[in-house]
Amino acid sequence: MATRAAEDADPAPWAQLEGPARLLLQALQAGPEGTRGGLRVLQTLASRRGEPFAWGPFLGALCQEEPVVEGPDCRLKLKPLLQHLPLLCQRNLLALLMAVRPSLPQSALLPVLQIVRQDPGADPWLRALVVLLQRDLGVGLCAEEVSPLSETCQRQLRGLCAQLGRGGKGLKLPQVPDAGEGKEEKEEDADSQQLGKRKKEAAEEPASPEGERASKKFRWLERDEDAQEEEPLESAACGGDASPVLSQPAVGAEPREAPPKPEGSKDLVETLELPKAVQDQLPRLQQLLKTSGEGFQGALPAELQLLQECSPRQVDLLCAQLQLPQLPDTGLLQLCSWLLALSPDLSISTATVLARSLFLGRILSLTSSASRLLTAALTSFCAKYAYSVCRALLVPVLQAPGPGSAQLELLCCLVKAVEPDTQGLMLGQILELPWKEEMFLVLQSLLEQQVELTPEKFSVFVEKLCEAGPAATTSMAYAKLMLTVMTKYQASITEAQRRGLATAAGLNSTFLRKSLQAALRHLA
Repeated sequence: MATRAAEDADPAPWAQLEGPARLLLQALQAGPEGTRGGLRVLQTLASRRGEPFAWGPFLGALCQEEPVVEGPDCRLKLKPLLQHLPLLCQRNLLALLMAVRPSLPQSALLPVLQIVRQDPGADPWLRALVVLLQRDLGVGLCAEEVSPLSETCQRQLRGLCAQLGRGGKGLKLPQVPDAGEGKEEKEEDADSQQLGKRKKEAAEEPASPEGERASKKFRWLERDEDAQEEEPLESAACGGDASPVLSQPAVGAEPREAPPKPEGSKDLVETLELPKAVQDQLPRLQQLLKTSGEGFQGALPAELQLLQECSPRQVDLLCAQLQLPQLPDTGLLQLCSWLLALSPDLSISTATVLARSLFLGRILSLTSSASRLLTAALTSFCAKYAYSVCRALLVPVLQAPGPGSAQLELLCCLVKAVEPDTQGLMLGQILELPWKEEMFLVLQSLLEQQVELTPEKFSVFVEKLCEAGPAATTSMAYAKLMLTVMTKYQASITEAQRRGLATAAGLNSTFLRKSLQAALRHLA
């Protein structure tokens, strides 16, 4: 009773809002995963109500001033509802706005951003998110305002990145300077340059055991650097694959596989040797997988943390030695639950190797519908490592010679189970492939989820759809896909695109031809 009375006396700041808005803010308040929860709420509301979330009224309500009692003298002040929200909720909200920015009305979004900019006590991370949003809107802010880091911290990070870019030569941890130590910092920079020259000269001398150990450390750093180059741009507020912002590779930094080493290369020999700690635990890992295959349920084994000590090539070798492709579906689900519990998260490269080893062979060999255990394992792994799954599975399965109905059924099931940002990532991957009959079903599943398309991506999609028309005149899947585009994305179709769709529809000879012609008349 006392708890209920306390709640009634101090209601949530969003208590007066409409039901959907309250539901969204409650989800955003749910810890670091709040932004992802907000995306799920938006998807659920859209599927149940049949209409998009009303962003205009919601953003307007955030700007409405509400009375609040503040200070030791308990003065009554008026503050926008946005500032009444808990800080975690505000951070998750702005991260969500970044993820769905193309669907937001700019006239309603700008006042929300202005509230944060005008607040002298605003959280630095909130300010950084606001600057990023304003830059996306074309307000024209300078890039220096984006980072919430101090100038000293930015300077140290730039120096560290420069040293890592040289392979780690001259790398050392700089001391944090106090105010007024600019002269000492310059001297330290000069010392670092001298140290880099000395190490360059020392590299030409015969390697000592100490030098070999240092080389291994630097190779470990380079391995992390390679993984970071493959990492998609995730979120300004959350780290890892669990962040809400669309998972796309950084502009100008295409993910790439490491070039193959020639046979007989010393580096190749070293790469294909497992670390001694992993070799020592190999029998224990094999026993764990055997018990997991028998349905054993247990806590995260400490031995799996050794995956963090392996390069992607070593992980590939370890998967082969553990015979992961032959693991039964029961053991597969248990192993995936363990892998998802690892901390820190696996690198993109390591997760890609694991996804390929665990799932690709199983999917390609399906002759009937996938088991519920396999489907659950795949969707759970994809929820955390979406980019890795798309890279390791989606493209290879679609490019395989004639994927069957079982493979396509599993991909369509995966499309419906993942988050909206992952659906956008999948569509982007498919747009880069040459289209064939089997892809139409997967594309249909994506469009039925009303995946968000930028004007540029939609233009590429329609262009490829029209190009596939002459070869798909008798394809029911193609006709359904065209009909879905002309109904669900009617507002996005330009006159030039309508003419291209009309030409493709005119070639169609299925019984949906009349429906396509009717949809075209609505477009006109």
